[in-house]
Amino acid sequence: MQTSSAWADDDAVVFEDQASRVLLAHLERVAPSETTVLIEGETGTGKEVVARYIHRRSRRSLRPFVAVNCGALSPTLIESELFGHERGAFSGALVSRAGWFEEANGGTLFLDEIGELPLPSQATLLRVLQEREVVRVGSRRQIPLDFRLLAATNVDLEGAVTGGRFRRDLFYRLAVTTLLLPPLRNRPGDILPLARRFLAAHAGSSRDGGPRAPRLSAAAEQELRARRWPGNVRELENALQHALLVSRGDEISPEDLPVLPAAHPEPTESALPLSGPTSPLELLRSVLARLFDERPPRLWAQIEDTVIRSAFEHQARNQVRTARLLGIGRNVVRAKLSALGLLSRSPAAPP
Repeated sequence: MQTSSAWADDDAVVFEDQASRVLLAHLERVAPSETTVLIEGETGTGKEVVARYIHRRSRRSLRPFVAVNCGALSPTLIESELFGHERGAFSGALVSRAGWFEEANGGTLFLDEIGELPLPSQATLLRVLQEREVVRVGSRRQIPLDFRLLAATNVDLEGAVTGGRFRRDLFYRLAVTTLLLPPLRNRPGDILPLARRFLAAHAGSSRDGGPRAPRLSAAAEQELRARRWPGNVRELENALQHALLVSRGDEISPEDLPVLPAAHPEPTESALPLSGPTSPLELLRSVLARLFDERPPRLWAQIEDTVIRSAFEHQARNQVRTARLLGIGRNVVRAKLSALGLLSRSPAAPP
Protein backbone atom coordinates (compact mmCIF):
# COMPACT_ATOMS: atom_id res chain seq x y z
CA MET A 1 0.00 0.00 0.00
CA GLN A 2 3.02 2.29 -0.27
CA THR A 3 3.48 5.02 -2.86
CA SER A 4 6.63 5.94 -4.75
CA SER A 5 5.79 9.64 -4.81
CA ALA A 6 8.22 11.92 -3.02
CA TRP A 7 5.14 13.83 -1.95
CA ALA A 8 4.17 10.96 0.41
CA ASP A 9 7.37 11.36 2.42
CA ASP A 10 7.01 13.11 5.74
CA ASP A 11 9.67 15.60 4.67
CA ALA A 12 7.43 16.68 1.79
CA VAL A 13 4.86 18.21 4.12
CA VAL A 14 5.00 21.99 3.65
CA PHE A 15 3.31 24.51 5.92
CA GLU A 16 4.60 27.85 4.62
CA ASP A 17 1.30 29.48 3.65
CA GLN A 18 -0.82 31.04 6.39
CA ALA A 19 -3.69 28.66 5.65
CA SER A 20 -1.30 25.72 6.03
CA ARG A 21 0.00 27.05 9.33
CA VAL A 22 -3.54 27.09 10.70
CA LEU A 23 -3.89 23.48 9.59
CA LEU A 24 -0.54 22.59 11.18
CA ALA A 25 -1.63 23.98 14.55
CA HIS A 26 -4.72 21.77 14.38
CA LEU A 27 -2.65 18.75 13.37
CA GLU A 28 -0.30 19.17 16.31
CA ARG A 29 -3.27 19.06 18.68
CA VAL A 30 -4.95 16.12 16.98
CA ALA A 31 -1.96 13.85 16.27
CA PRO A 32 -1.10 12.72 19.85
CA SER A 33 -4.71 11.76 20.57
CA GLU A 34 -6.52 8.54 19.68
CA THR A 35 -9.47 10.29 18.08
CA THR A 36 -10.85 9.25 14.70
CA VAL A 37 -10.16 11.91 12.06
CA LEU A 38 -12.00 12.63 8.82
CA ILE A 39 -9.78 14.46 6.31
CA GLU A 40 -11.66 16.37 3.61
CA GLY A 41 -10.26 18.00 0.50
CA GLU A 42 -10.09 17.98 -3.27
CA THR A 43 -8.25 15.24 -5.11
CA GLY A 44 -4.51 15.76 -4.93
CA THR A 45 -4.45 18.08 -1.91
CA GLY A 46 -2.40 15.65 0.20
CA LYS A 47 -4.88 13.78 2.38
CA GLU A 48 -2.65 10.71 2.70
CA VAL A 49 0.35 12.93 3.41
CA VAL A 50 -1.54 14.52 6.30
CA ALA A 51 -2.65 11.08 7.53
CA ARG A 52 0.97 9.90 7.59
CA TYR A 53 1.96 13.09 9.41
CA ILE A 54 -0.64 12.37 12.09
CA HIS A 55 0.53 8.76 12.42
CA ARG A 56 4.21 9.69 12.76
CA ARG A 57 3.41 12.07 15.60
CA SER A 58 1.19 9.66 17.51
CA ARG A 59 2.06 7.01 20.08
CA ARG A 60 1.52 4.46 17.30
CA SER A 61 4.35 5.85 15.16
CA LEU A 62 6.45 2.67 15.48
CA ARG A 63 3.55 0.42 14.54
CA PRO A 64 2.06 -0.16 11.05
CA PHE A 65 0.50 2.56 8.93
CA VAL A 66 -1.84 0.86 6.45
CA ALA A 67 -3.36 2.94 3.63
CA VAL A 68 -6.34 1.55 1.72
CA ASN A 69 -8.06 3.20 -1.24
CA CYS A 70 -11.71 2.20 -0.87
CA GLY A 71 -12.46 3.36 -4.40
CA ALA A 72 -10.00 0.83 -5.82
CA LEU A 73 -11.45 -2.20 -4.05
CA SER A 74 -13.46 -4.70 -6.09
CA PRO A 75 -17.15 -4.41 -5.09
CA THR A 76 -17.41 -8.18 -4.67
CA LEU A 77 -14.30 -8.43 -2.49
CA ILE A 78 -14.50 -5.29 -0.33
CA GLU A 79 -15.38 -7.09 2.90
CA SER A 80 -12.79 -9.78 2.27
CA GLU A 81 -10.13 -7.12 1.67
CA LEU A 82 -11.02 -5.07 4.72
CA PHE A 83 -12.01 -7.75 7.22
CA GLY A 84 -10.28 -10.88 5.91
CA HIS A 85 -11.65 -14.32 4.98
CA GLU A 86 -11.31 -17.98 5.88
CA ARG A 87 -10.29 -20.72 3.51
CA GLY A 88 -13.27 -21.86 1.44
CA ALA A 89 -15.40 -18.83 2.32
CA PHE A 90 -16.03 -18.25 -1.38
CA SER A 91 -14.85 -19.47 -4.74
CA GLY A 92 -11.12 -18.79 -5.04
CA ALA A 93 -10.50 -18.52 -1.28
CA LEU A 94 -7.83 -21.22 -1.23
CA VAL A 95 -6.20 -20.01 1.99
CA SER A 96 -7.24 -17.96 4.99
CA ARG A 97 -6.12 -14.35 4.86
CA ALA A 98 -6.13 -11.41 7.26
CA GLY A 99 -7.82 -8.21 6.09
CA TRP A 100 -6.44 -4.69 6.23
CA PHE A 101 -7.91 -4.08 9.68
CA GLU A 102 -5.87 -6.95 11.10
CA GLU A 103 -2.78 -5.74 9.22
CA ALA A 104 -3.14 -2.39 10.97
CA ASN A 105 -3.55 -3.92 14.45
CA GLY A 106 -1.65 -1.79 16.95
CA GLY A 107 -1.15 0.98 14.38
CA THR A 108 -3.14 3.29 12.13
CA LEU A 109 -5.55 2.38 9.35
CA PHE A 110 -6.14 5.06 6.72
CA LEU A 111 -9.24 4.58 4.57
CA ASP A 112 -9.05 6.89 1.56
CA GLU A 113 -12.14 7.66 -0.57
CA ILE A 114 -14.36 6.41 2.26
CA GLY A 115 -17.40 7.78 0.43
CA GLU A 116 -16.99 5.06 -2.23
CA LEU A 117 -17.91 2.26 0.19
CA PRO A 118 -21.26 0.63 -0.67
CA LEU A 119 -23.97 0.73 1.99
CA PRO A 120 -23.67 -2.96 3.07
CA SER A 121 -19.94 -2.51 3.71
CA GLN A 122 -20.66 0.72 5.57
CA ALA A 123 -22.85 -1.23 7.99
CA THR A 124 -20.06 -3.75 8.62
CA LEU A 125 -17.51 -0.98 9.06
CA LEU A 126 -19.75 0.74 11.60
CA ARG A 127 -19.93 -2.43 13.67
CA VAL A 128 -16.13 -2.87 13.57
CA LEU A 129 -15.64 0.71 14.77
CA GLN A 130 -18.14 0.24 17.57
CA GLU A 131 -16.96 -3.18 18.78
CA ARG A 132 -13.24 -2.91 17.89
CA GLU A 133 -13.26 -6.43 16.50
CA VAL A 134 -13.65 -8.12 13.12
CA VAL A 135 -15.20 -11.35 11.95
CA ARG A 136 -13.58 -12.70 8.80
CA VAL A 137 -15.80 -13.65 5.89
CA GLY A 138 -16.73 -17.31 6.37
CA SER A 139 -15.97 -17.30 10.10
CA ARG A 140 -17.85 -16.75 13.35
CA ARG A 141 -14.78 -16.03 15.48
CA GLN A 142 -14.42 -12.47 16.71
CA ILE A 143 -10.90 -11.06 16.49
CA PRO A 144 -10.25 -8.13 18.87
CA LEU A 145 -8.29 -5.25 17.40
CA ASP A 146 -6.46 -2.13 18.56
CA PHE A 147 -6.22 0.50 15.83
CA ARG A 148 -6.67 4.17 15.13
CA LEU A 149 -8.80 5.05 12.13
CA LEU A 150 -8.15 7.96 9.81
CA ALA A 151 -10.49 8.43 6.85
CA ALA A 152 -10.48 10.77 3.87
CA THR A 153 -12.91 11.90 1.21
CA ASN A 154 -13.03 14.28 -1.74
CA VAL A 155 -16.83 14.25 -1.83
CA ASP A 156 -19.36 15.96 0.41
CA LEU A 157 -20.25 13.22 2.89
CA GLU A 158 -22.98 15.29 4.51
CA GLY A 159 -24.60 15.63 1.09
CA ALA A 160 -24.19 11.88 0.57
CA VAL A 161 -25.94 11.31 3.90
CA THR A 162 -28.83 13.54 2.80
CA GLY A 163 -28.98 11.68 -0.52
CA GLY A 164 -29.09 8.31 1.19
CA ARG A 165 -25.69 7.20 -0.17
CA PHE A 166 -23.87 7.24 3.16
CA ARG A 167 -24.98 6.13 6.59
CA ARG A 168 -25.62 8.99 9.00
CA ASP A 169 -24.46 6.98 12.03
CA LEU A 170 -21.21 6.06 10.29
CA PHE A 171 -20.63 9.69 9.29
CA TYR A 172 -20.88 10.81 12.92
CA ARG A 173 -18.59 7.97 13.97
CA LEU A 174 -15.96 9.08 11.44
CA ALA A 175 -16.24 12.85 11.87
CA VAL A 176 -15.17 13.04 15.51
CA THR A 177 -12.56 15.51 14.30
CA THR A 178 -12.63 16.94 10.79
CA LEU A 179 -9.69 18.45 8.93
CA LEU A 180 -10.28 20.45 5.75
CA LEU A 181 -7.29 20.65 3.38
CA PRO A 182 -7.43 23.83 1.29
CA PRO A 183 -6.71 23.41 -2.44
CA LEU A 184 -3.27 24.50 -3.56
CA ARG A 185 -4.69 27.61 -5.28
CA ASN A 186 -5.86 28.82 -1.84
CA ARG A 187 -2.41 28.41 -0.26
CA PRO A 188 -0.06 29.99 -2.80
CA GLY A 189 2.71 30.34 -0.22
CA ASP A 190 3.24 26.56 -0.41
CA ILE A 191 3.73 26.39 -4.19
CA LEU A 192 7.39 27.34 -4.50
CA PRO A 193 8.62 25.46 -1.38
CA LEU A 194 6.84 22.35 -2.68
CA ALA A 195 8.26 22.87 -6.18
CA ARG A 196 11.83 23.13 -4.87
CA ARG A 197 11.33 20.05 -2.73
CA PHE A 198 10.05 18.06 -5.67
CA LEU A 199 12.95 19.21 -7.83
CA ALA A 200 15.42 18.03 -5.20
CA ALA A 201 13.60 14.74 -4.71
CA HIS A 202 13.27 13.86 -8.41
CA ALA A 203 16.52 15.30 -9.73
CA GLY A 204 18.22 12.50 -11.64
CA SER A 205 21.58 12.40 -13.29
CA SER A 206 22.74 14.60 -16.11
CA ARG A 207 23.66 13.18 -19.47
CA ASP A 208 27.36 13.23 -18.55
CA GLY A 209 26.73 11.12 -15.46
CA GLY A 210 27.11 13.87 -12.89
CA PRO A 211 24.53 15.03 -10.37
CA ARG A 212 21.85 17.29 -11.78
CA ALA A 213 19.63 19.56 -9.69
CA PRO A 214 18.28 22.42 -11.83
CA ARG A 215 16.92 25.53 -10.15
CA LEU A 216 13.77 27.42 -11.03
CA SER A 217 14.16 30.61 -13.04
CA ALA A 218 12.33 33.71 -11.84
CA ALA A 219 9.97 33.41 -14.80
CA ALA A 220 9.25 29.77 -13.97
CA GLU A 221 8.50 30.70 -10.37
CA GLN A 222 6.03 33.33 -11.58
CA GLU A 223 4.41 30.79 -13.88
CA LEU A 224 4.07 28.23 -11.10
CA ARG A 225 2.43 30.76 -8.78
CA ALA A 226 0.07 31.98 -11.51
CA ARG A 227 -1.37 28.57 -12.39
CA ARG A 228 -4.61 27.36 -10.82
CA TRP A 229 -3.45 23.74 -10.23
CA PRO A 230 -6.83 21.97 -10.44
CA GLY A 231 -4.96 18.73 -9.71
CA ASN A 232 -3.41 20.37 -6.64
CA VAL A 233 -0.11 19.14 -5.18
CA ARG A 234 -0.12 15.96 -7.24
CA GLU A 235 -0.34 18.01 -10.45
CA LEU A 236 2.48 20.26 -9.25
CA GLU A 237 4.73 17.28 -8.61
CA ASN A 238 3.98 15.83 -12.04
CA ALA A 239 4.75 19.19 -13.65
CA LEU A 240 8.16 19.35 -11.98
CA GLN A 241 8.97 15.79 -13.00
CA HIS A 242 8.07 16.71 -16.59
CA ALA A 243 10.25 19.82 -16.41
CA LEU A 244 13.22 17.78 -15.21
CA LEU A 245 12.86 15.42 -18.15
CA VAL A 246 12.73 18.10 -20.85
CA SER A 247 15.00 20.82 -19.46
CA ARG A 248 18.45 21.12 -21.00
CA GLY A 249 20.43 23.36 -18.70
CA ASP A 250 20.80 24.12 -15.02
CA GLU A 251 17.63 26.19 -14.90
CA ILE A 252 13.96 25.33 -15.30
CA SER A 253 12.19 27.81 -17.58
CA PRO A 254 8.44 28.28 -18.19
CA GLU A 255 8.88 26.48 -21.51
CA ASP A 256 9.91 23.34 -19.61
CA LEU A 257 6.60 23.17 -17.76
CA PRO A 258 3.69 21.18 -19.22
CA VAL A 259 1.49 23.14 -21.60
CA LEU A 260 -1.83 24.10 -20.07
CA PRO A 261 -4.86 22.46 -21.74
CA ALA A 262 -6.83 24.70 -24.06
CA ALA A 263 -9.60 26.52 -22.28
CA HIS A 264 -13.14 25.69 -23.28
CA PRO A 265 -14.71 28.56 -25.25
CA GLU A 266 -17.28 30.61 -23.45
CA PRO A 267 -20.83 29.94 -24.64
CA THR A 268 -22.25 32.62 -26.88
CA GLU A 269 -25.71 34.08 -26.40
CA SER A 270 -27.04 31.94 -29.26
CA ALA A 271 -25.74 28.82 -27.51
CA LEU A 272 -27.69 29.48 -24.30
CA PRO A 273 -30.60 27.12 -23.58
CA LEU A 274 -33.84 28.51 -24.98
CA SER A 275 -36.02 26.93 -22.31
CA GLY A 276 -33.90 27.91 -19.30
CA PRO A 277 -32.71 31.19 -17.78
CA THR A 278 -31.11 33.49 -20.30
CA SER A 279 -30.04 36.64 -18.46
CA PRO A 280 -26.53 36.63 -16.90
CA LEU A 281 -27.88 37.01 -13.36
CA GLU A 282 -30.40 34.23 -13.89
CA LEU A 283 -27.63 32.00 -15.23
CA LEU A 284 -25.55 32.86 -12.17
CA ARG A 285 -28.42 31.95 -9.85
CA SER A 286 -28.77 28.64 -11.69
CA VAL A 287 -25.08 27.86 -11.26
CA LEU A 288 -25.18 28.87 -7.60
CA ALA A 289 -28.16 26.62 -7.00
CA ARG A 290 -26.19 23.71 -8.40
CA LEU A 291 -23.21 24.55 -6.22
CA PHE A 292 -25.46 24.80 -3.17
CA ASP A 293 -26.76 21.31 -3.92
CA GLU A 294 -23.24 19.92 -4.38
CA ARG A 295 -21.94 21.74 -1.26
CA PRO A 296 -18.23 21.80 -2.16
CA PRO A 297 -15.82 22.74 0.66
CA ARG A 298 -14.97 26.44 1.20
CA LEU A 299 -17.67 27.47 -1.27
CA TRP A 300 -17.61 31.20 -0.54
CA ALA A 301 -13.81 31.36 -0.74
CA GLN A 302 -13.88 29.63 -4.13
CA ILE A 303 -16.59 31.96 -5.45
CA GLU A 304 -14.74 35.05 -4.23
CA ASP A 305 -11.45 33.86 -5.74
CA THR A 306 -13.16 33.16 -9.05
CA VAL A 307 -14.82 36.60 -9.18
CA ILE A 308 -11.58 38.46 -8.37
CA ARG A 309 -9.52 36.42 -10.82
CA SER A 310 -12.08 36.73 -13.63
CA ALA A 311 -12.51 40.48 -13.16
CA PHE A 312 -8.73 40.97 -13.10
CA GLU A 313 -8.29 39.10 -16.38
CA HIS A 314 -11.28 40.92 -17.92
CA GLN A 315 -9.68 44.26 -17.08
CA ALA A 316 -6.32 43.28 -18.65
CA ARG A 317 -4.79 42.64 -15.22
CA ASN A 318 -5.25 46.26 -14.16
CA GLN A 319 -5.85 46.70 -10.42
CA VAL A 320 -7.56 50.09 -10.56
CA ARG A 321 -10.04 49.09 -13.27
CA THR A 322 -10.70 45.79 -11.49
CA ALA A 323 -11.58 47.67 -8.29
CA ARG A 324 -13.87 50.04 -10.20
CA LEU A 325 -15.57 47.18 -12.01
CA LEU A 326 -16.35 45.34 -8.78
CA GLY A 327 -17.14 48.47 -6.78
CA ILE A 328 -14.63 47.70 -4.03
CA GLY A 329 -11.46 49.37 -2.78
CA ARG A 330 -8.16 48.94 -4.57
CA ASN A 331 -6.50 47.79 -1.33
CA VAL A 332 -9.03 44.98 -1.06
CA VAL A 333 -8.34 43.94 -4.65
CA ARG A 334 -4.59 44.15 -4.10
CA ALA A 335 -4.77 41.96 -0.99
CA LYS A 336 -6.82 39.32 -2.82
CA LEU A 337 -4.53 39.35 -5.86
CA SER A 338 -1.52 38.96 -3.59
CA ALA A 339 -3.14 35.99 -1.83
CA LEU A 340 -3.87 34.42 -5.21
CA GLY A 341 -0.28 34.90 -6.36
CA LEU A 342 -1.27 37.19 -9.24
CA LEU A 343 0.18 40.48 -8.11
CA SER A 344 3.72 39.92 -9.32
CA ARG A 345 2.49 39.45 -12.89
CA SER A 346 0.16 42.43 -13.03
CA PRO A 347 1.15 45.51 -15.03
CA ALA A 348 1.44 48.85 -13.35
CA ALA A 349 -1.97 50.44 -12.96
CA PRO A 350 -2.47 53.86 -14.51
CA PRO A 351 -4.02 56.59 -12.42
